[in-house]
Amino acid sequence: MKRAPLSLLMLALLAGCLSSCGIKTPTFDYQTLAKASIKLGVDINLTDNKQLYIEAADWIGVPYRAGGTDKQGVDCSGFTSQIYKKVYKKKLERSTVGQMEKDSYLISKHNLQEGDLVFFSSKRSGGEVAHVGVYLKENKFIHASTSGGVVVSNLKEKYYLTYWIAGGEVKK
Repeated sequence: MKRAPLSLLMLALLAGCLSSCGIKTPTFDYQTLAKASIKLGVDINLTDNKQLYIEAADWIGVPYRAGGTDKQGVDCSGFTSQIYKKVYKKKLERSTVGQMEKDSYLISKHNLQEGDLVFFSSKRSGGEVAHVGVYLKENKFIHASTSGGVVVSNLKEKYYLTYWIAGGEVKK
């Protein structure tokens, strides 16, 4: 009879240890994820970087401003810098050229993964890099465009097919 209380105590201690050592699943605000999914036009899965999508969605509609780095107005490299600072705790160069040449390993379009940078030239840049965005998924990327501010675009759009340079996997 004296063993029963000791056994129960041992079981209780073991259960407490096991539950305290268990893996806790993160809780997500599914309403915020749903809103981000709608704003960005992408389905957000359990394996996706939810912080990236929530942060990116929060920038949609911010106006373009040359040299801008905040939600009052932002340019393309200012936008990518802010996303990387907030989501990945990584400081990027402030220029598109610097982000391509110093911060990235260049990769092909078919190797893009969420969070990679995407680089483009322009009509006026003579083939040199002039624009950067952040790849999301399903050929979609988010960027600060001069005409529409922060928007989501598709890599299959004619303009982006024409001026594509490379993807960029950001160096650790």
